[in-house]
Amino acid sequence: MRLPIDGLRYDQIFTLKEEDTDLKYGNYPNQRSIKEKINFGFILLDKPPGIRSRTAAVITKNLLSSLNVKKIGYSGTLDPAVSGLLPLTLNRANKAISMFLMGGKEYIALMHLHKDADETTINEKLNEFKGKIMQLPPVRSHVKRVLREREVYYIDVLEIKGRDVLLRIGVESGTYIRKLIHDFGEKTGIGAHMAELRRTKVANLNEFDEYVSTLQDIEDAMYYYKNENNERFINFIIRNIEDVLTFLPKVWVSDSAVDTICNGSPLAIPGVIKYNNFRKGDTIFISSLKNELIALGKATMDSEDLTKFKKGIVVKTDSVIMEQGTYPKYHKN
Repeated sequence: MRLPIDGLRYDQIFTLKEEDTDLKYGNYPNQRSIKEKINFGFILLDKPPGIRSRTAAVITKNLLSSLNVKKIGYSGTLDPAVSGLLPLTLNRANKAISMFLMGGKEYIALMHLHKDADETTINEKLNEFKGKIMQLPPVRSHVKRVLREREVYYIDVLEIKGRDVLLRIGVESGTYIRKLIHDFGEKTGIGAHMAELRRTKVANLNEFDEYVSTLQDIEDAMYYYKNENNERFINFIIRNIEDVLTFLPKVWVSDSAVDTICNGSPLAIPGVIKYNNFRKGDTIFISSLKNELIALGKATMDSEDLTKFKKGIVVKTDSVIMEQGTYPKYHKN
Protein backbone atom coordinates (compact mmCIF):
# COMPACT_ATOMS: atom_id res chain seq x y z
CA MET A 1 0.00 0.00 0.00
CA ARG A 2 2.51 2.57 -1.16
CA LEU A 3 2.40 5.60 -3.39
CA PRO A 4 5.53 6.28 -5.49
CA ILE A 5 7.05 8.76 -3.03
CA ASP A 6 5.98 7.15 0.26
CA GLY A 7 8.91 7.35 2.62
CA LEU A 8 11.06 9.13 0.04
CA ARG A 9 13.49 11.51 1.76
CA TYR A 10 16.88 12.93 0.96
CA ASP A 11 18.76 12.92 4.25
CA GLN A 12 22.29 12.48 2.87
CA ILE A 13 23.93 15.81 2.07
CA PHE A 14 27.19 16.16 0.14
CA THR A 15 29.31 19.30 0.46
CA LEU A 16 31.03 20.58 -2.66
CA LYS A 17 32.66 23.53 -0.89
CA GLU A 18 32.36 25.48 2.34
CA GLU A 19 30.56 28.82 2.37
CA ASP A 20 28.52 30.84 4.88
CA THR A 21 25.35 32.84 4.32
CA ASP A 22 24.91 36.53 5.09
CA LEU A 23 22.21 37.05 7.74
CA LYS A 24 21.36 40.46 6.27
CA TYR A 25 19.55 38.83 3.35
CA GLY A 26 16.63 36.42 3.22
CA ASN A 27 15.39 34.58 6.29
CA TYR A 28 15.32 31.06 7.68
CA PRO A 29 11.80 29.69 6.99
CA ASN A 30 11.20 28.81 10.64
CA GLN A 31 11.98 32.42 11.62
CA ARG A 32 9.46 34.07 9.29
CA SER A 33 6.75 36.24 10.80
CA ILE A 34 3.19 35.26 9.93
CA LYS A 35 3.02 38.06 7.33
CA GLU A 36 6.25 36.83 5.71
CA LYS A 37 5.05 33.23 5.91
CA ILE A 38 1.92 34.07 3.93
CA ASN A 39 4.02 34.65 0.80
CA PHE A 40 5.37 31.08 0.97
CA GLY A 41 2.42 29.49 2.77
CA PHE A 42 0.84 26.06 2.50
CA ILE A 43 -2.39 24.78 4.06
CA LEU A 44 -3.53 21.16 4.08
CA LEU A 45 -7.29 21.59 4.01
CA ASP A 46 -9.81 18.87 4.79
CA LYS A 47 -12.49 19.86 2.28
CA PRO A 48 -16.00 19.08 3.49
CA PRO A 49 -18.58 17.47 1.19
CA GLY A 50 -21.12 19.79 -0.42
CA ILE A 51 -18.83 22.47 -1.87
CA ARG A 52 -16.51 22.67 -4.87
CA SER A 53 -12.74 22.75 -4.46
CA ARG A 54 -12.65 26.24 -5.93
CA THR A 55 -15.27 27.41 -3.43
CA ALA A 56 -13.23 25.96 -0.54
CA ALA A 57 -10.16 27.84 -1.80
CA VAL A 58 -12.09 31.13 -2.13
CA ILE A 59 -13.56 30.76 1.37
CA THR A 60 -10.06 30.19 2.74
CA LYS A 61 -8.75 33.25 0.90
CA ASN A 62 -11.57 35.37 2.31
CA LEU A 63 -10.91 34.13 5.84
CA LEU A 64 -7.25 35.11 5.45
CA SER A 65 -7.99 38.46 3.80
CA SER A 66 -6.51 40.51 6.65
CA LEU A 67 -3.17 38.72 6.08
CA ASN A 68 -2.93 40.03 2.52
CA VAL A 69 -3.45 36.76 0.68
CA LYS A 70 -3.55 37.85 -2.95
CA LYS A 71 -3.48 34.44 -4.62
CA ILE A 72 -4.51 30.97 -3.55
CA GLY A 73 -4.11 27.74 -5.51
CA TYR A 74 -5.13 24.13 -4.99
CA SER A 75 -3.94 20.76 -6.23
CA GLY A 76 -6.31 18.10 -7.51
CA THR A 77 -9.97 19.06 -7.92
CA LEU A 78 -12.43 17.17 -5.72
CA ASP A 79 -16.06 16.81 -6.80
CA PRO A 80 -18.51 18.67 -4.54
CA ALA A 81 -19.74 15.44 -2.92
CA VAL A 82 -16.20 14.23 -2.18
CA SER A 83 -14.38 15.11 1.05
CA GLY A 84 -10.73 14.96 1.97
CA LEU A 85 -7.33 16.48 1.49
CA LEU A 86 -7.01 19.57 -0.67
CA PRO A 87 -3.52 21.14 -0.65
CA LEU A 88 -3.65 24.95 -0.82
CA THR A 89 -0.76 27.26 -1.64
CA LEU A 90 -0.58 31.00 -0.93
CA ASN A 91 0.86 33.86 -2.97
CA ARG A 92 4.32 32.99 -4.36
CA ALA A 93 4.04 29.35 -3.23
CA ASN A 94 1.39 28.90 -5.95
CA LYS A 95 4.21 28.29 -8.40
CA ALA A 96 5.01 25.06 -6.55
CA ILE A 97 1.46 23.65 -6.48
CA SER A 98 2.06 21.26 -9.41
CA MET A 99 4.64 19.36 -7.33
CA PHE A 100 1.83 17.65 -5.44
CA LEU A 101 0.68 15.95 -8.63
CA MET A 102 3.92 13.97 -8.74
CA GLY A 103 3.38 11.54 -5.90
CA GLY A 104 -0.07 10.09 -6.52
CA LYS A 105 -3.21 10.09 -4.38
CA GLU A 106 -5.06 7.69 -2.10
CA TYR A 107 -8.81 7.39 -1.62
CA ILE A 108 -11.25 5.48 0.54
CA ALA A 109 -14.19 4.58 -1.70
CA LEU A 110 -17.52 2.91 -1.07
CA MET A 111 -18.47 0.83 -4.11
CA HIS A 112 -22.05 -0.39 -4.43
CA LEU A 113 -22.53 -3.49 -6.57
CA HIS A 114 -25.64 -3.95 -8.70
CA LYS A 115 -25.60 -7.74 -8.31
CA ASP A 116 -24.46 -10.15 -5.61
CA ALA A 117 -20.82 -11.29 -5.83
CA ASP A 118 -18.63 -13.34 -3.51
CA GLU A 119 -15.44 -11.98 -1.94
CA THR A 120 -13.13 -14.14 -4.05
CA THR A 121 -14.65 -12.90 -7.31
CA ILE A 122 -14.50 -9.27 -6.17
CA ASN A 123 -10.81 -9.53 -5.23
CA GLU A 124 -9.85 -11.38 -8.41
CA LYS A 125 -11.59 -8.87 -10.67
CA LEU A 126 -10.21 -5.86 -8.77
CA ASN A 127 -6.68 -7.25 -9.24
CA GLU A 128 -7.18 -6.85 -13.00
CA PHE A 129 -7.40 -3.09 -12.48
CA LYS A 130 -4.02 -2.79 -10.78
CA GLY A 131 -1.05 -1.45 -12.72
CA LYS A 132 -1.31 0.47 -15.99
CA ILE A 133 -4.87 1.00 -17.19
CA MET A 134 -6.49 2.97 -20.02
CA GLN A 135 -9.18 5.36 -18.85
CA LEU A 136 -11.57 7.70 -20.64
CA PRO A 137 -12.44 10.68 -18.39
CA PRO A 138 -16.14 10.97 -17.53
CA VAL A 139 -18.42 13.32 -19.45
CA ARG A 140 -18.48 15.76 -16.53
CA SER A 141 -14.78 16.45 -16.20
CA HIS A 142 -12.45 19.41 -16.65
CA VAL A 143 -10.13 17.66 -19.11
CA LYS A 144 -10.37 16.65 -22.76
CA ARG A 145 -12.17 13.33 -23.17
CA VAL A 146 -9.46 11.21 -24.76
CA LEU A 147 -8.34 7.76 -23.75
CA ARG A 148 -5.25 8.04 -21.57
CA GLU A 149 -2.99 5.79 -19.55
CA ARG A 150 -3.02 5.96 -15.76
CA GLU A 151 -1.50 3.75 -13.08
CA VAL A 152 -3.34 2.13 -10.19
CA TYR A 153 -0.77 1.39 -7.48
CA TYR A 154 -3.01 -0.66 -5.20
CA ILE A 155 -6.63 -1.60 -4.51
CA ASP A 156 -7.38 -3.13 -1.11
CA VAL A 157 -10.75 -4.43 0.02
CA LEU A 158 -11.29 -3.19 3.59
CA GLU A 159 -14.79 -4.52 4.18
CA ILE A 160 -17.69 -6.14 2.35
CA LYS A 161 -21.23 -5.80 3.63
CA GLY A 162 -23.87 -7.13 1.28
CA ARG A 163 -23.41 -5.30 -2.00
CA ASP A 164 -21.35 -2.52 -0.42
CA VAL A 165 -17.56 -2.82 -0.76
CA LEU A 166 -15.20 -0.47 1.09
CA LEU A 167 -11.94 0.07 -0.81
CA ARG A 168 -8.60 1.75 -0.28
CA ILE A 169 -7.19 2.82 -3.65
CA GLY A 170 -3.82 4.39 -4.51
CA VAL A 171 -3.60 5.94 -7.98
CA GLU A 172 -1.63 8.23 -10.23
CA SER A 173 -2.85 11.83 -10.24
CA GLY A 174 -5.59 12.35 -12.81
CA THR A 175 -7.23 8.96 -12.27
CA TYR A 176 -11.00 9.09 -11.86
CA ILE A 177 -12.18 6.76 -9.09
CA ARG A 178 -15.84 7.05 -10.10
CA LYS A 179 -14.91 5.93 -13.63
CA LEU A 180 -12.65 3.16 -12.28
CA ILE A 181 -15.54 1.70 -10.28
CA HIS A 182 -17.96 2.09 -13.21
CA ASP A 183 -15.49 0.30 -15.51
CA PHE A 184 -15.12 -2.49 -12.94
CA GLY A 185 -18.87 -3.00 -12.98
CA GLU A 186 -19.00 -2.95 -16.78
CA LYS A 187 -16.09 -5.34 -17.29
CA THR A 188 -17.30 -7.90 -14.75
CA GLY A 189 -20.97 -7.69 -15.71
CA ILE A 190 -21.82 -7.15 -12.06
CA GLY A 191 -22.48 -3.45 -12.44
CA ALA A 192 -21.23 -0.94 -9.86
CA HIS A 193 -21.25 2.70 -8.93
CA MET A 194 -19.38 4.86 -6.43
CA ALA A 195 -21.53 5.67 -3.40
CA GLU A 196 -19.02 7.71 -1.37
CA LEU A 197 -15.43 8.91 -1.73
CA ARG A 198 -12.81 10.52 0.48
CA ARG A 199 -9.24 11.52 -0.42
CA THR A 200 -6.87 10.40 2.35
CA LYS A 201 -3.39 11.01 0.88
CA VAL A 202 -1.79 13.47 -1.53
CA ALA A 203 1.86 12.81 -2.38
CA ASN A 204 3.67 12.70 1.01
CA LEU A 205 0.72 14.16 2.97
CA ASN A 206 -1.99 12.16 4.71
CA GLU A 207 -5.16 12.76 6.69
CA PHE A 208 -3.41 11.97 9.98
CA ASP A 209 -0.98 14.85 9.57
CA GLU A 210 -1.30 17.07 12.65
CA TYR A 211 -1.50 20.15 10.41
CA VAL A 212 -4.68 19.06 8.58
CA SER A 213 -7.18 21.91 9.00
CA THR A 214 -10.88 22.43 8.43
CA LEU A 215 -12.49 25.68 7.32
CA GLN A 216 -13.75 26.05 10.89
CA ASP A 217 -10.18 25.68 12.21
CA ILE A 218 -9.05 28.51 9.93
CA GLU A 219 -11.96 30.73 10.95
CA ASP A 220 -11.25 30.12 14.65
CA ALA A 221 -7.52 30.76 14.22
CA MET A 222 -8.19 34.05 12.45
CA TYR A 223 -10.56 35.10 15.25
CA TYR A 224 -7.75 34.76 17.78
CA TYR A 225 -5.33 36.52 15.44
CA LYS A 226 -7.58 39.52 14.76
CA ASN A 227 -9.26 39.90 18.16
CA GLU A 228 -6.55 38.82 20.58
CA ASN A 229 -3.41 39.37 18.50
CA ASN A 230 -2.64 35.68 19.06
CA GLU A 231 -0.66 34.21 16.13
CA ARG A 232 -0.21 30.76 17.63
CA PHE A 233 -3.11 29.00 15.93
CA ILE A 234 -2.84 30.52 12.46
CA ASN A 235 0.93 29.97 12.56
CA PHE A 236 0.25 26.29 13.20
CA ILE A 237 -2.23 25.96 10.32
CA ILE A 238 -0.11 27.79 7.73
CA ARG A 239 3.10 25.90 7.00
CA ASN A 240 6.11 26.99 5.00
CA ILE A 241 6.12 25.49 1.50
CA GLU A 242 9.67 24.31 2.22
CA ASP A 243 8.40 22.02 5.00
CA VAL A 244 6.20 19.91 2.71
CA LEU A 245 8.45 19.44 -0.33
CA THR A 246 10.60 16.83 1.41
CA PHE A 247 10.17 14.39 -1.50
CA LEU A 248 12.34 16.53 -3.80
CA PRO A 249 16.17 16.40 -3.88
CA LYS A 250 17.81 19.72 -2.96
CA VAL A 251 20.72 21.69 -4.28
CA TRP A 252 21.94 24.50 -2.00
CA VAL A 253 23.50 27.52 -3.69
CA SER A 254 25.74 30.40 -2.65
CA ASP A 255 24.22 33.76 -1.70
CA SER A 256 25.80 35.25 -4.81
CA ALA A 257 23.89 32.82 -7.07
CA VAL A 258 20.43 33.45 -5.60
CA ASP A 259 19.39 36.62 -7.42
CA THR A 260 20.64 35.30 -10.75
CA ILE A 261 18.35 32.27 -10.33
CA CYS A 262 15.49 34.58 -9.25
CA ASN A 263 15.83 36.19 -12.68
CA GLY A 264 15.25 32.81 -14.32
CA SER A 265 18.85 31.88 -15.09
CA PRO A 266 19.90 28.22 -14.86
CA LEU A 267 22.06 27.02 -11.99
CA ALA A 268 25.69 26.38 -12.94
CA ILE A 269 28.26 24.29 -11.05
CA PRO A 270 30.17 27.28 -9.56
CA GLY A 271 27.02 28.29 -7.64
CA VAL A 272 26.53 24.90 -5.94
CA ILE A 273 27.54 24.56 -2.28
CA LYS A 274 25.78 21.35 -1.15
CA TYR A 275 23.46 18.77 -2.70
CA ASN A 276 21.47 15.57 -2.28
CA ASN A 277 21.83 12.69 -4.71
CA PHE A 278 19.81 13.24 -7.88
CA ARG A 279 19.56 12.02 -11.46
CA LYS A 280 19.32 13.86 -14.75
CA GLY A 281 15.68 14.75 -15.34
CA ASP A 282 14.75 14.89 -11.64
CA THR A 283 12.80 17.87 -10.36
CA ILE A 284 15.15 19.82 -8.08
CA PHE A 285 14.45 22.06 -5.09
CA ILE A 286 16.97 24.91 -5.51
CA SER A 287 17.64 26.15 -1.98
CA SER A 288 19.44 29.04 -0.33
CA LEU A 289 21.87 28.25 2.47
CA LYS A 290 19.05 29.29 4.83
CA ASN A 291 16.87 26.50 3.36
CA GLU A 292 14.57 28.92 1.51
CA LEU A 293 12.96 27.67 -1.69
CA ILE A 294 14.40 29.81 -4.48
CA ALA A 295 13.12 27.92 -7.51
CA LEU A 296 12.23 24.53 -8.97
CA GLY A 297 13.87 23.09 -12.04
CA LYS A 298 15.00 20.02 -13.98
CA ALA A 299 18.42 18.48 -13.43
CA THR A 300 20.53 18.47 -16.59
CA MET A 301 23.16 16.13 -15.14
CA ASP A 302 23.58 13.51 -12.42
CA SER A 303 24.75 14.67 -8.98
CA GLU A 304 27.94 12.61 -9.32
CA ASP A 305 28.96 14.87 -12.23
CA LEU A 306 29.38 17.77 -9.79
CA THR A 307 32.70 16.32 -8.63
CA LYS A 308 33.89 15.61 -12.19
CA PHE A 309 33.47 19.02 -13.79
CA LYS A 310 34.14 22.64 -12.82
CA LYS A 311 31.71 24.17 -15.30
CA GLY A 312 28.32 23.31 -16.74
CA ILE A 313 24.59 23.73 -16.12
CA VAL A 314 23.26 21.67 -13.22
CA VAL A 315 19.60 22.68 -13.15
CA LYS A 316 17.46 24.40 -15.75
CA THR A 317 15.07 26.70 -13.87
CA ASP A 318 11.33 26.16 -14.42
CA SER A 319 9.45 28.00 -11.64
CA VAL A 320 10.92 30.85 -9.58
CA ILE A 321 9.40 31.20 -6.10
CA MET A 322 11.63 33.75 -4.38
CA GLU A 323 11.25 37.43 -5.24
CA GLN A 324 13.99 39.20 -7.15
CA GLY A 325 16.07 41.46 -4.92
CA THR A 326 15.79 39.25 -1.83
CA TYR A 327 19.55 38.72 -2.13
CA PRO A 328 22.00 41.23 -3.69
CA LYS A 329 22.95 41.03 -7.32
CA TYR A 330 26.21 39.27 -8.07
CA HIS A 331 28.99 41.46 -9.42
CA LYS A 332 32.18 39.98 -10.82
CA ASN A 333 35.35 41.41 -9.28
